[in-house]
Amino acid sequence: MTGRKPTTRGKGAWLFLGVMVLIYAITALLDMSVAKQAVRFFAHVFVTVLPVVGVVFLLMLLLNLVLTPERVKTYLGAASGLKGWLLAIVSGVLASGPIYAWYAVLHELRKEGMKTSLAAAFLYSRAVKLPLLPLLAHYFGTRFMVVLSLYLIVFSVLSGIVTGALTDKARSKAAS
Repeated sequence: MTGRKPTTRGKGAWLFLGVMVLIYAITALLDMSVAKQAVRFFAHVFVTVLPVVGVVFLLMLLLNLVLTPERVKTYLGAASGLKGWLLAIVSGVLASGPIYAWYAVLHELRKEGMKTSLAAAFLYSRAVKLPLLPLLAHYFGTRFMVVLSLYLIVFSVLSGIVTGALTDKARSKAAS
């Protein structure tokens, strides 16, 4: 997003990459057929995930163009109030696709001022799947579907409150 200094990463990611390359090399020395099978599997997963990563980058580009830190703080920041909770929950319910695609988007939003509690509520409320509600009602009944959906929404708020409180507490300890 605009006006932000890039975050620095530790050596852990490079260490992980090095360990993985070392494991592949040792595997290749011990049994080349297993190493080839592992590389083929990796290539398959990479090609499968690549379109999702492309969509994530596109979403992040659009977020950078549309959302300014001021807008994020207005709609999802500390002073957003009920409006922020409703936006987080409704957008969580409407969000589709794999969950890992949303992690990067939420990370960017949090860097721009989104409350941690709203990010947690968004992630939790994704458990309400609109396309599956008719099937849920068919197999378990309408009352079950409504009660379960309401519980999921209520617990998304509770999860957000607890997550926000715990992370704020941890951040305040780290700052002091």
